[in-house]
Amino acid sequence: MNTAAPKLFQPLTFPNGKTVPNRLCKAAMEENLSDEGQIPGDRLHRLYRSWVEGGVGLILTGNVMVAPDALTGPGGVVLQESTDIEPFKRWAEAGKSEDGQFWMQINHPGRQVYAAMGETALSPSDKTMDMGNFSKMFAQPRAMTEEEIEVLIQRFTATSKQAELAGFTGVQVHAAHGYLISQFLSPLTNLRSDQWGGDINNRARVLIEIVKRIRQSVKPEFCVSVKLNSADFQRGGFELHDAKAVIQLLNELNVDLVELSGGSYESPAMQGRVTEKDAEKPETTLRREAYFVDFAREIASVAKMPIMVTGGILRRVVAEQALEKDSAGFGVEMLGLAQAMAFRPDLPNQWREHELEIKLPQVNWKNKTFAALAVMAVTKVQLKRLAQGKSPKANVSPFFSLIGDQIETNKRTKRYRRWRENTAQAV
Repeated sequence: MNTAAPKLFQPLTFPNGKTVPNRLCKAAMEENLSDEGQIPGDRLHRLYRSWVEGGVGLILTGNVMVAPDALTGPGGVVLQESTDIEPFKRWAEAGKSEDGQFWMQINHPGRQVYAAMGETALSPSDKTMDMGNFSKMFAQPRAMTEEEIEVLIQRFTATSKQAELAGFTGVQVHAAHGYLISQFLSPLTNLRSDQWGGDINNRARVLIEIVKRIRQSVKPEFCVSVKLNSADFQRGGFELHDAKAVIQLLNELNVDLVELSGGSYESPAMQGRVTEKDAEKPETTLRREAYFVDFAREIASVAKMPIMVTGGILRRVVAEQALEKDSAGFGVEMLGLAQAMAFRPDLPNQWREHELEIKLPQVNWKNKTFAALAVMAVTKVQLKRLAQGKSPKANVSPFFSLIGDQIETNKRTKRYRRWRENTAQAV
């Protein structure tokens, strides 16, 4: 038996004193497996138990939305102040190991909400999505009022309090991937001239206020973390120097962990690729595995909290290298595994014993948007199988997976719209 790299399976203690048994995190993925009423049920219980049994130290939920009219997809989970938390208590129980942590990722999509869901999209400004022929898939955004920004901050705070009551051990505020908080951070989507726009201090104000309010509302032992872009990977967007400035603001707020990723729907660097117009970016951003590590090490140089990097890690040797310090002694303390954990939920336990490389599907279609959707659809097939108590099945057709996902999305969209109509009538 090979001996696992010492640091990969060493515990990590967060600033608030809570500990995880190893440096591997099941990062968030878009599951779309909510039950009727946008709540967690047996499918999510089984899915998360598979990851608990797989030996990961920290588990992050997929997107849990803070508002019922703002979902990244129609099968998403919603948790707000008025939500019955009993289903969430059962989910928290299913996803907690004896010595690990189970955090809820909380989010608002802003302008990245599908038009088919029939909702008004909110954003810092009214700038529409630029997705070429796919732009019409997204709702036309409207610039938020000051009152709506305050409501947003209250919603993130309320969802965090509910998560703590349900038994989760922390939350992660999603401020990356082009979602609403990320839209505030980026000068491409935040064109405001008030206190919420302009320089990076103003563009970061929403995130800082949300983290402040959450930390004031939960117990000290409840972990509070942030997911942040290292960059938008779009010209004129959120850059590395902006990320470092935000980290320095977060340093003063008792944040327990920052996860670094990058990109948005318009430039999906989180999938290991960027758009053609961004091909001039340094080669380090285009690596197939651990493609945000170099950014993360630089950001770690100004961070008081541990830094986690997520993106493309498929081999233990790459994971070991990602945890190495740079020449100045700065480095990543935790690694997020996403797609790899869909195809091999026991990957951490396997890596304790030997090297095991995960082979992800390669879809080399000419239309890169369809290709990316197909890869996501194949991954969702694995999540659905795990949620049914089955083993993953990697050799599924990308084409039929994509068709099946579109059919399921249409069904879930109809169910979501019925739910919205029924809850509106009940008020």
